[in-house]
Amino acid sequence: MADWSEDEYVQCLRDERRRYGWVMQHYGDLDACQAGIAAEKRYPFEASDAPYRGLVFHDEAWQWAMRAIHGNEYSISHPHLVKPPAEYEALD
Repeated sequence: MADWSEDEYVQCLRDERRRYGWVMQHYGDLDACQAGIAAEKRYPFEASDAPYRGLVFHDEAWQWAMRAIHGNEYSISHPHLVKPPAEYEALD
């Protein structure tokens, strides 16, 4: 992420928060406000000099949200949720 501009980082942060919030509403039974809070907590803004800035982007929002909802082994206990649905993919 070090070679990303500040605008690119902020846009990626915004996009991942939106995706995470969507999953938390549709699969985690949170209302819009709660989902937004959860997304900001999962994806806090990190200063440009933070040593691991953007590391959270190594997995997509779908995976982080599924882990939050169903646990780290969600792919075993809920194999039908390994891949996101078309509605999630359409958020791009």
